[in-house]
Amino acid sequence: MLKNKVAIVTGGTRGIGYAVVEKFLQNGATVVLFGSRQETVTKAIASLKEKNENWEVSGAWPTLTDADAMTAEISKIKDKYGRIDILVNNAGISDSVSIDKYTAEHFSKIMNLNVNAVMNGILPVVEIMKQQGGGCILNTSSMVSICGQPSGVAYPTSKYAVNGLTWSLARELGPFHIRVNAVAPGITRTDMVAALPKEMIQPLINRIPLRRMGEAEDVANAFLFLASDMASYVTGEILSVDGAMRS
Repeated sequence: MLKNKVAIVTGGTRGIGYAVVEKFLQNGATVVLFGSRQETVTKAIASLKEKNENWEVSGAWPTLTDADAMTAEISKIKDKYGRIDILVNNAGISDSVSIDKYTAEHFSKIMNLNVNAVMNGILPVVEIMKQQGGGCILNTSSMVSICGQPSGVAYPTSKYAVNGLTWSLARELGPFHIRVNAVAPGITRTDMVAALPKEMIQPLINRIPLRRMGEAEDVANAFLFLASDMASYVTGEILSVDGAMRS
């Protein structure tokens, strides 16, 4: 489904991001995964190569909140492969701090990585995609961007901002054949969630109409669809992958 496509996936070393990278590789894409540290990037690539040594996967670890570093790294990828077809902005940070313990610095830290860093990837990629005649930008939103959450206000705020960015850029970039969509996962089985005790997880599962937690592959499948030509007339969408929980 993605044969001959070149993709960048931020936050691609674990969890949903890793699942997206693997799914893209399975479908013929060349993927550059971004991680926070060289060690985690190297480990993720080694793990993927163990599954299929012929997969075209490489990695980098630019500081996502540094616009110049992101522009420089993305320029290297363009120089190496000649094009960038897909950008997946998946890196982010969650939050559960109650408002009485909040600081302005804490709020800014989350907004910086979850919103500003997304734009740091989009801005240089948009110029490349315009020059090549089109492309696809995908953002990771969240179920809580729709319904909020009991604490950690910066996280749903940042993801609602990602939704607004997605809707607006889809309209602005449509004439250049650049599609912009987002995926909004619900409770998904990642390493962090799997480490939680059953007594915390089961009440959450009981609130999900499908009565199960989402798997990283469920979310990766949504990204694959939106990145592929099957979604060639889909833009400006926030695709919920949450088992219809949303509250």
